Amino acid sequence: MESNKTRKKILVVDDERGLVRIIRLNLETDGFEVVEATDGRQAMDQLRTTLPDLVLLDIMMPDMDGFTVLRLIREQSQIPVIMLTAKSEEEDIIKGLELGADDYITKPFSPRELTSRIRAVLRRSEHDEAETGKIVVDDRLTLDFDRHEVWVNGELVQLRPTEYRLLYHLAQNAGWVLTHDQILNKVWGYNYENEPHYVRLYINYLRKKLEEDPSNPKYILTERGTGYRFVDYKRKPAPKA
Repeated sequence: MESNKTRKKILVVDDERGLVRIIRLNLETDGFEVVEATDGRQAMDQLRTTLPDLVLLDIMMPDMDGFTVLRLIREQSQIPVIMLTAKSEEEDIIKGLELGADDYITKPFSPRELTSRIRAVLRRSEHDEAETGKIVVDDRLTLDFDRHEVWVNGELVQLRPTEYRLLYHLAQNAGWVLTHDQILNKVWGYNYENEPHYVRLYINYLRKKLEEDPSNPKYILTERGTGYRFVDYKRKPAPKA
């Protein structure tokens, strides 16, 4: 079990008190500290007062559903959020991810699966990549992985942890095609091999933030049927005739 100094604090937001007790017991056994909220207003209060490292957020709650709470969280924080849902429909999953969730888990779930998802999201949020210096892609885009900064047209662009991690792996393999499976393994982890929609969604997020024309990208290129390739910024363009 982790020491008190290094224990990660998890905010569990769910109106099912019995489920919250079970989650608390299992997470505390795995070395996490747990704080609770049974509705959206309590969740926002706990977020401000307890400063958790990650939020487990149920979608189906009375008065204020999880999507509304997620919007409020994203207005003031980039804290990792995992959505808890009894639904497995892709549209609910995509809606949560588009609103800024980092992951989701469908009820019922095993304690091992929940802990695995939490640890994977926390790892992605810690920016543990090696220092690589500043990359000037062109006069419009600069990537500074030492400082964890991305600049577009001289303005600092805010990336969520998973967006940053995805960009890091694409840029570090500039000019090479990364398959969907390679991206899932590098960015999300081996246990996400059946979640290809994550790659499509986050590629779209990055293009909206980095590309001048996301529908006609010049940095993050699609290799149909295979995966994606970051433009080879080291290769000089051919001289114009």
